[in-house]
Formats: sequence, structure tokens, C-alpha cells
Amino acid sequence: MVYKSKTQKTYLLTPVAFFISSVLSPLAFADDTPLEVIEVHGHAQNKHLALGSSESLLSDLGVDFSAAGGVSNLPILNGLMGDRVKVLVDGADVTVACANHMNPPLSYISANQITSYNVVAGVSPVSAGGDNIAGVISVNSISPQYSDSSELRWHSGYVSAKYSSVDNGRKLGVGARLASDTFSLNYQGSFSDADSYEDGNGDVVLDTLYRAQNHSLTAAMRDDKQQLVIKLTHQKIPYQGFANQYMDMTDNTSYGAIAQYKRSFENSELEGQVNWHSVKHEMGFFSEEKTGMMRMKTDAQDISTQLKWRIALDKNSSILLGQEYYNYSIDDWWPGIEGSTMMGPDDYVNVNNGKRERIAAFAEFESQINTKLWLNAGVRIESINTHVGEVQSYNDDMSMMDMDDMSDMSSMKSMTMSDTSTDNTIAAQNFNAGDRDNTDTIVDANLLINYQITNYDELQFGLARKNRAPNLYERYSWGVSTMATTMIGWYGDGNGYIGNPDLDVETAHTISATYIKQAKDDGWRLSTNVWYTDVSDYIDADIVRSFNSYDLDNTARNIFQFTNVDAILYGAKIDLTANIYESKNLGNWQLHSNVTNTRGKRDDTNQPLYQIKPLQTQLDISQQIGRFENVLSWQWVDTKSRVDNNRFENQTDSYSLVNLSSKATWNALTLSAEVSNVFDEYYQLPLGGVSIAALKQDSSNGFKQLAGLGRSLNISASYAF
Repeated sequence: MVYKSKTQKTYLLTPVAFFISSVLSPLAFADDTPLEVIEVHGHAQNKHLALGSSESLLSDLGVDFSAAGGVSNLPILNGLMGDRVKVLVDGADVTVACANHMNPPLSYISANQITSYNVVAGVSPVSAGGDNIAGVISVNSISPQYSDSSELRWHSGYVSAKYSSVDNGRKLGVGARLASDTFSLNYQGSFSDADSYEDGNGDVVLDTLYRAQNHSLTAAMRDDKQQLVIKLTHQKIPYQGFANQYMDMTDNTSYGAIAQYKRSFENSELEGQVNWHSVKHEMGFFSEEKTGMMRMKTDAQDISTQLKWRIALDKNSSILLGQEYYNYSIDDWWPGIEGSTMMGPDDYVNVNNGKRERIAAFAEFESQINTKLWLNAGVRIESINTHVGEVQSYNDDMSMMDMDDMSDMSSMKSMTMSDTSTDNTIAAQNFNAGDRDNTDTIVDANLLINYQITNYDELQFGLARKNRAPNLYERYSWGVSTMATTMIGWYGDGNGYIGNPDLDVETAHTISATYIKQAKDDGWRLSTNVWYTDVSDYIDADIVRSFNSYDLDNTARNIFQFTNVDAILYGAKIDLTANIYESKNLGNWQLHSNVTNTRGKRDDTNQPLYQIKPLQTQLDISQQIGRFENVLSWQWVDTKSRVDNNRFENQTDSYSLVNLSSKATWNALTLSAEVSNVFDEYYQLPLGGVSIAALKQDSSNGFKQLAGLGRSLNISASYAF
């Protein structure tokens, strides 16, 4: 986790330091700076050059990503992915509305819209967010800026563009702001378009093309004690390829609104927020790179409220009280195809009137006990209710074989009686007759301690109990046929998944310790972190049966049912920043390096958990001279040999990547040029899953691992005015 200061030095900031910086800073609502952002963990310096997805920003903070679409990769913290990571966009909790998690929260905001971002992995305070066991990622675009004039007039704006050769990618970002001393109006927009990228061998990685646009309009009003902000958002993704899924995104249209209110009192501060987000999502096929006929549609809506009240107990201590409410609703159906005996005549109702409602309350105490010791402790209680209505298969009255959509599966060789419409009809009837309403009560707690041993030595300790209730797809995906099950899952593994209404809540107990040492002259800083997480009722999957749509030795897959097991994850991180050389002629030179290693396994079988990234290192050397900033980076990732054999997870070879970039700034104009993967190395993504698009083009190679990007020349420009 990295913090970039205004002097562009790079430091490691742990959860304890983050909350010391953010919570103990007074909120002076009449001043621009505290209202704009709290610059911790990551501040978007030269943010107008950061275009496209937010992945490039968050990767610098230790976030890994499971490959998905061009703007929809799924974040991974400490080996945990998906809904286990809480992602907040401007404080709003947006729920994934897709059986394949094609529209995760980070896909709704582009990098140029982000003004601040932070990552708290593992042990996070209860106020940071509940219903997660991995940690919290928070990105913020709401940053009101005001002028000294009482008249509303032009304040600032920018236009940015970027081109990448590896995928013929074109990205554009624009922003414009009007402001007075009490009112601010800000527009941010982005557009991204890319073809399928090439790997290090010069081959096209099929079905990785996409197009997306995002728009936001933010208005803010203030006086000397309070501020009101209203933000409106719109996103349109007409298509996005998902190489490691059986289907693609053919539309994602969303609208959202956020209202934030803050008020300061003599000894307390009040903050309230209301969020609304609606999305219409479609899956299907749009490109010759992966063809088929099936369609899937989803309508979903998030409504939530948050209320926080911080009360100062004395000049060094405070208590934070909070209440939150979240209501998520979804309908997921697969339209029948006219004339098809395999996908018709009726619609397949996958999730009918699905609901996931959370009610939470928390209390958090913090104190700077003395000059050396800081403490944060909190408790959070949540009630989570999930419910769905009755469902139906493509033809509830049909008793003949439902041969799936084998045009999509490209073969009819592996039909079994488990692929019949009768089975799906019986499964729907059993599901409708069963209990489809679950309520869980969970309790989170945390303890964070920061001890300043000397002015140059610091020890941080964290302990947390965190919980996550199953999502609607984990509990209520009821289909049992091969086609139906392979439409469920966000793992990119080519397998199929069946829900389990009896799933229990995941409960994680995490302990984390960090030691930080820095030089007396601030010439270097070293941070080491170790952590251990024990998860009870971890949601994994057990094999139900196998299938082989191509009848080849390397094309077998499994169908799983979600189940609870116990799991253990642990890891270590080392981060070093050092000033290595400084002169008038050659400028300032700085080194930044890190090493990360993560392990995870099931308790019952010692089977490695799925998608755990192997040992990785990174070394950056940067030079700052005048208006120029140059960076040479080297990344090495070890061989991935610890794999989940049940999911047929592929092993991957070790690889090294070298990147070279240069940036120059002249007042309002910034130009940047970068060569990524300088030596055009071919490598397979350890967290990429398998390429189903390549399988459908040529099944003889089986389920090959998704390849990474080859060499790319990236040029960008930004002009602020």
C-alpha cells in the first residue's frame, strides 16, 4: 500500500497510519483542502494522464486483478477476490449485477475521474465498510473546489488523450469546472475503445476488445459549517469481450445519483449520504472472435443510506457512531429463442425478484493515548437478508432432452442425462418448493495499535474478525444442466457452478503486524508486513460431476456446487524506498522495490486455493530532472505451481517484464511516452483464467491460460486550462 506525497516521494502506509492521517485531521468545512480530498494511500498526481480503468492506479497499492474484460477486472487482496473485497466508489456500495461479475464496482469509474484512492487490506476498521473479509478499496471522484469570487465563473478544465499500440487503444478524458466561493459545478467524462490485444508472440488474444464511456456531473454548495454535494453518473458499454467466459457483454447501461451532506459542530461532525444506482445489463455475442446465439439479461438496482456522527471526547480521542442501510434488487433472465428446442420457448428465469438487504450499525473509538501510542477499536453488527422468488426453466412442461446450447458449446459429443430439460424442470420445481429466504446476523470487530518506538522506528499491529454473507448467485443459482451451470461463475476457469441455499456466512480472523524503519535523514524507508487469516465457512466448491464438450483429453471440466469449508491464507510483504543519487546535472534518483508472497489452502484437503498469485517482485528506478520524469521498472513473477487441481487450474511459467516511461510537463501541457514489456516477452497471466475464446476457435489446444500483453508503445497528452 503506497502513499505518494506532494513531493512525490513514495512511502508504505498501513491501515493504522491511514486512519491516523484521515480521522485525526480536523474537518474545516469552510476550507477547500479538507473538503476536496484526504491525501492518503494514493493521490492522483497528474491524474489527467491516467485514462481507462483504475487498475493501473490500484496496482501500485498492492492490488492484484483477476482477468475479465478490458474495464472489468476483479480486484484481489491478500489472495481473496470477488465480493470478499469491499469496493466503494464515492462512498457508495454498488453490487455486481451479473452471474459472471462482468460489471464490478470499479468498472463504473474511469481513472481520470478519480481524485483520491486508498486500499486497506486485511485488518480494516469497522467504519471502513462491512460485509467483506479481504479488505476495502475506496476510490473518490467527489472533490469540490471553490474560488475566491462570489460570482460563478470558469474555474478549470482539461482534455487528455492516450494511444496504445498493442490493442490500437484510444482513450479520451475531459473535465470542466465552474466555481464561486460557495458553489462548484464539475463535469468529468471519458471514452475508451480498444481492439483485442496482441501477446508477446504477436498473436491476437481473442475476445479482449471493448468500448466504454463514463460521465459524471457534480454540484456542491457550502457555507462556513456545512456542505451539500449531489453527483449524477451515467455509463454506457455497448460491448466488452470476456475471453475467459462462455459469453460476452453486449450492453451495460447504468445511471446513478449520490447525495452527500457534511456539517461541523463545536465538538462533533455529522456526515450523511444517500445512493441510488440502476443498471441494465445484457450478455450475448457480438464478434466473430467468439460466436453464439444465447442471450442473458439483468436489471438491478442499489439503494443505500449512510449516517456517521463523530464526537470528540477530548483533544486526542473521539468516538464514531454509524448506521447504514443497503437494498439491492435484481432480475436475471435468459430470453427464449424463437424456434429453438434447446433454449425455448419460454424465458429461463435465473433470479426472480432477488433481494439482498443489509442493516448495519457500528461504534468506533480512537485515541492518541500519548506521543507514542495510538489506538483504534470498533464493533459492527449487521443483519443481512437474502430472498428470491420462484423460477422456471426454458420449458417447464418439456420432458424431452434439452441438449443445451451446443452451438455455443461447439460440440454435441458429451450429452448425458444430466443435460436434460427434465432435470432443469425438476431442479426448478425443487427450488421453488424449498426455502428461498435467509437472514444472517454478523458481528465484526477490530483492534488497531500504532506504537512509535523511536522517531525512526514504528510498530503496527492489527487484529480483526470480519464476515461476509453469500451473494445471491452463490446461494440461489439453481440450474443443473451443463449449459446452465457454465453460465454461473466469475472465476474464468471454464467450469460450471450450482448454488447452495444452505451456505453459511464466511468468518475471517486476521492478525497483521508491520515494522517500519526509516533513515534519520529521510533517505530511505523500509517496511515489512506479515499477516495470517483463518477463514471459517470459506465459500469454495465441491465437484458434482464432470463433462467434456469436445471429447478430448485436455477439454474436461467439472461442475461444482458451492459449499462451506475452512481455509487458511497467509503472506508477507517487504517494501523499500530510497534516494540513491542527487546532482544538479543528473537530477534526483530514487529506488522503490517490493516483494510479496501469498499462500492459501483448504483445511480439509490442503488443496491450494484458486487464483493465488505466486511470489512477485518489482523494482523501479526513477529520475526527476527539471520538467522531466523518467522511470525504468522491472517486474518478476515466479512460476505458479501451487494450483487448484479440482478446477483444472493451469500452471504458469515465471516471467520478467521491463517497462520504460518518460514524462515532461510545461505549465499546462503534459506529454508522456512509455514502452511496456520492452522485450516483447510472451507470458501467461497467473490470475488470467483460461481462454474460452481460443478454445472455440481451435479446441485441439484445450483450455490454455490467457496470455498477457505484448510490447506496446503508449503515448499520451494532457492540457489543463
